[in-house]
Amino acid sequence: MAKSDAAFLQKLKEEALKDQEAFLSNIATRLGRAKPLEAAPVHNMKGAPEFWEEVDLPLEQRIKLFMTNWQKAGGHTKRLASMAEAQDFIANFIAETRAKHLIIQDQPELESLRAALAETETDITVWNSDGASRAAKDELVAKAAGADIGIVAVEHAVAYTGSLVITSDATRGRSVSLLPTTFIAIIPADRLKSKMGEVLRPFDELAAKVRPAGIHFISGPSRSADIENDLTIGVHGPGIVYALIIE
Repeated sequence: MAKSDAAFLQKLKEEALKDQEAFLSNIATRLGRAKPLEAAPVHNMKGAPEFWEEVDLPLEQRIKLFMTNWQKAGGHTKRLASMAEAQDFIANFIAETRAKHLIIQDQPELESLRAALAETETDITVWNSDGASRAAKDELVAKAAGADIGIVAVEHAVAYTGSLVITSDATRGRSVSLLPTTFIAIIPADRLKSKMGEVLRPFDELAAKVRPAGIHFISGPSRSADIENDLTIGVHGPGIVYALIIE
C-alpha cells in the first residue's frame, strides 16, 4: 500500500484523533473535570466585549495605573509638574551618574530641555537624519550606541499595559530609545491613554503614505532569558528606563 493511498491516510488521521482524545481525557481526569467537549464551545462575541469600549479611566487613575504597571516591569517613574522640573531631574541625573554622552530626539516638545542641557558638560547629539547621507546616518547610530542617556518625548503611553508608544521617522530615530545605556521618556499627561486600542485605531486609519516608518512599544527595560533561562537586564537595549509624566 502506498503511503499516499487515501485509506492509509484516513487510518493515520483516525489514530491521531484517538491519541488526541486520550491525551485530553487524561488531562481532564487529572483536573477532576468531565470528559472534554465533543465540539468547540460557541463564542458569543469576537474580540473585546462591548463594555470594554466604554472603559475610559479618569486621568488620575490612568497615571497611577501606568506608574504601577511600568514599575512592575522594572522601570522607574517620576510625576512632575512641569518641563522645568523634568529639566532639573535630568540635570541632576546626569551629574549623579557622570554621564558624558547624551542623544535626544529633534522634537519641538524637547527644545527647552535641549537648551537647558546645553549648559551641562555633557556631549549632546540631536537626532535628525533628514536628508543625511548614509555615512551621516551611520554616525548617528554610532552616537546612540555609545550614549549614556537617550531622551524621547513619546506619542502615547498606555495605562493598562504600562507601555510607551514611540514612532520613528527622520527626526525621531528608534536608536535613541533602543541603544543608550539609560532611556528617559517624557510623557505629557494628556498623551496617557487607558487602553491599547485607543492608540492603535488612529494608526490603522492613517493612509499608508502618512504612516510613521515604525511604531515601537516599550514596557520597561530590555530583558532576556534566552541563555539557560537566566534573566538578564540590559542585554539588547537600555537596562535603566525612566518614565517622566509631565502634568
